[in-house]
This record gives sequence, structure tokens and C-alpha cells, in this order.
Amino acid sequence: MNALKKTLLGEQGLVVIFAAAFVIVSLFVPNFLTERNMLGLLQSVVTIGIVACTMMFCLASRDFDLSVGSIVAFSGMIAVMVSNATGSIPVGLLAALLCGAIVGFVNGIVIARFRINALITTLATMQIVRGLALIASDGRAVGINDPAFYQLALSRFVTVPTPIWIMLILFVVFGFVLNRTVFGKNTLAIGGNPEASRLAGVNVVNTRIWIFALQGLVCGIAGILLASRITSGQPNAATGLELSVISACVLGGVSLAGGRAAMSGVIVGVLIMGIAENVMNLLNIQAFYQYVVRGLILLIAVLLDNLRSSAAGRRG
Repeated sequence: MNALKKTLLGEQGLVVIFAAAFVIVSLFVPNFLTERNMLGLLQSVVTIGIVACTMMFCLASRDFDLSVGSIVAFSGMIAVMVSNATGSIPVGLLAALLCGAIVGFVNGIVIARFRINALITTLATMQIVRGLALIASDGRAVGINDPAFYQLALSRFVTVPTPIWIMLILFVVFGFVLNRTVFGKNTLAIGGNPEASRLAGVNVVNTRIWIFALQGLVCGIAGILLASRITSGQPNAATGLELSVISACVLGGVSLAGGRAAMSGVIVGVLIMGIAENVMNLLNIQAFYQYVVRGLILLIAVLLDNLRSSAAGRRG
């Protein structure tokens, strides 16, 4: 019994649970396994998946970022507005990436350098950045002047939409960074014991700043793709994204206490979130009930994290 529990709480257990859920859904939900629905499912998790790549680093270092949804919306707005103003899509894209990185960098400076709690800092940034998006657009959606902007989301490579390829590339890149670079190892070490990491020569402050700057940059990428997909800059886009991303990461085995993360687990967590959303849409479940399901998933994710932490403590 203990061996079964240990397996289910481990990374292998998550894969087993995901595989079982996938099989059950495939058998009982009409049209789930069609190529069109599978591509649609992957398209629907692009924003969550991209942002989860760096939220994983935030959580692994004992931090988190509640401002990601606002940064995604703001970056998308900047991409559209600057592209329209300059007549150049590349300039708009660079402006969006720069804005996202700056907001992330500011978060990192305030949290790591001035030692302000991440919850308070990113909650404040969430409000400020969302407000800036609303002010810049006067609270309205901003249309795209150049139809070429749509091709960022509509283009395909080997029949698969480009945003899905971008998400997969980021999974590979940040998986490599986490497991094969000094930066990744330092991130996990900081999450495990910040003071011990500092004494071992790790620059804890700079590492945390870089984590938040990367988070902002990746939110900029997600914002650009989302704006292209919904064909406008929407100041209210990506509302609640932060909770979905954190749920996916924690479901995937990233510890809220820091020090533990795996990209393979995060990918499975993202897919679980996507399948839950997809099944509810296929079964025509009302949006009101979908909020309840998302909340339950978040609670389950935190419960699993507590069980994993308790099991790890007993093994230690």
C-alpha cells in the first residue's frame, strides 16, 4: 500500500493518472480524439504552457508571480498599438517583449533587492499593469491594422499551428535550463535553502531578479501570440491566468515550498488543465460550473503538494 502511495505521489504517478484520465475521456467524450480537437486542445493551452515554463522557476525558488495575466494582456496591447503606430510588426513585437521583461525585472528588484513579499509585490504589479493596459486603450479593444499580424497565430508548420511549436520549443529550452545549467541548479538550491545557497557562493539576489525578468519576457511572448489569436489587443485578456498556471505547475509536481520542479511534470499538469477545459466545452458545461471545476483543480493541486511534501519529509 505504501509503495502504491509513493508511486502515485511521484512523477510516474502523475503520468499514470494522466494516461488513465486520457483513456477514460477518449472513450466517453464524443469527438475528443479527432485531429481537429487535439490541435484545438493544444492551441487552448499555449498561453498557460508558455507562462508555466518560467512560473516553474518562480515556484522552485520559493516565489510566485500573480502579475502574469496582467503582463500578458499589457504585452499584447503594446504589440498591437506599437505595430499600428509604426507600421512595423517587428518593432511592435520587440516593444512587447521589452515591456514584459521590464515589468518582470521591476518585480525581481522589489522582491529580491528590497525584500518585499512576492505576494504583495506581484499583487500590486497585477493591478498597476492591468490599469496601464486599460488606460492605454481607454478600456476598449484595439484592432490590428496589418493583417500579417494574424499570421503569428494562423501560420502552420507541418500542419501544426506555429504557437504550438513555440510552446514546445520553450518546454525544451527551459527543461534544459532547469536540468543542465548552473542557473537551473541554483534555482532549485535557492528554493531548498536560500541561506545555505548564499553561503555556498550563489548570488541569490541576482538569480531571483533574473527569474522574474525571464518570467516577464515569456509573458511578453504569450501576450503577442494571444493578441494575434484573438485578432486584437484586449486590456481584459488573460484574467485569472495566474491561478491556472500555478495550478498546472503544482499539479505537475512543482513544490510551493520550493526546491522541487520537473519540466515533464509541468507539461503533464498543463495538459491536465487543458483536457479538463476541453471536456467541459465538448460537453457544453456552462461557464459558471467551469469556475467551480478550476477551483477544485487548484485545491487538489495544493493537496497533492502537501502530500508530496509530507512523504518527502518522512523519507528525509
